Amino acid sequence: MESKKERKLGEKNTYKNAGVDIDAGNEFVKRIKPLVKSTFRPEVMTEIGGFGGLFSLNTRKYKKPILVSSTDGVGTKLKIAFMMDKHDTVGIDLVAMCVNDIITLGAEPLFFLDYISTSKLVLNRAEEIIKGVTDGCKEANCSLIGGETAEIPSFYKDEEYDLVGFALGVVDNDKIIDGSAITVGDKLIGIASNGLHSNGYSLVRKIIFDDLNLDINAKVEGIQSPLGEELLKPTKIYVKAILNLIRDFNIQGMSHITGGGLLENIPRILPQSCQALIYKDSWEIPHIFRFIKEKGNVDEYEMFRTFNNGIGMVVVVSPPDVDEVLLRLKGLKEEAYIIGEITRREQEEQSIKFL
Repeated sequence: MESKKERKLGEKNTYKNAGVDIDAGNEFVKRIKPLVKSTFRPEVMTEIGGFGGLFSLNTRKYKKPILVSSTDGVGTKLKIAFMMDKHDTVGIDLVAMCVNDIITLGAEPLFFLDYISTSKLVLNRAEEIIKGVTDGCKEANCSLIGGETAEIPSFYKDEEYDLVGFALGVVDNDKIIDGSAITVGDKLIGIASNGLHSNGYSLVRKIIFDDLNLDINAKVEGIQSPLGEELLKPTKIYVKAILNLIRDFNIQGMSHITGGGLLENIPRILPQSCQALIYKDSWEIPHIFRFIKEKGNVDEYEMFRTFNNGIGMVVVVSPPDVDEVLLRLKGLKEEAYIIGEITRREQEEQSIKFL
């Protein structure tokens, strides 16, 4: 009787039996075309599926246009999506992590590219991911003009994937916000986060699933949603709110609070002579952070260095603008707080201090 191995040896080798299904890739592009097209701004010149995406920059809007770019991923938050078998929000995270970075420089996001890599392309799951990406793009008013979906057999565990995003925006040269205008006396306004966003998940998963041995569907006192839903809340996109502010106010500097937390992200925009003084009790810290700190035995320093602790974006403004900026943010349905001020930094002092 002919063995299975002998039968395989007699077969013709194809890319598909090596693990890469070109037909599935083509079907995927066909399925997502309407989703992608729904993100297109008037400047987009191409349909998805070409070798590159064309975008016509309206240079008449700018005296000296400066392009601003960013790339990022979702990290191990994807592990929660795998556990939940829910994939329609991590694409929002992907967009948010990129566009929130470029908006801190005063740049308007223009377009986005995505990269999905997986061991095997599962069409429905991949379509869910792109649905999230397009939702994020529409929230940020940027166009998804291209990307790449790579099947890499045996490289990832079955049913797992990785995501990377790339965003490009534009700002006029004389309107770049880089923190150089920050001065002593300026106030720090913190705009609330939507939970953990996309940072610190390796520590979160260790505490919740390894140390505490909790189930993904477990309910925790003080948190309305089951743990899985809480951990999968998509990262907040601040583009519309920030563009609204910089249109009418002189913003001195901005910091997107991602990996490194308040402790390491705020100093990235400070002049050498300035120190950020943060008032720890000036905003409401969501219960998920308190739960992680208490049940996970995480000290305060590590919390402020790893998580956003309820503040997703920090805006630095001059004292005369504080009340108007807070009022504008409230009108934009954003929770915002005065969380600190800029003081003079002595040579031996750290660039950030918590009180």
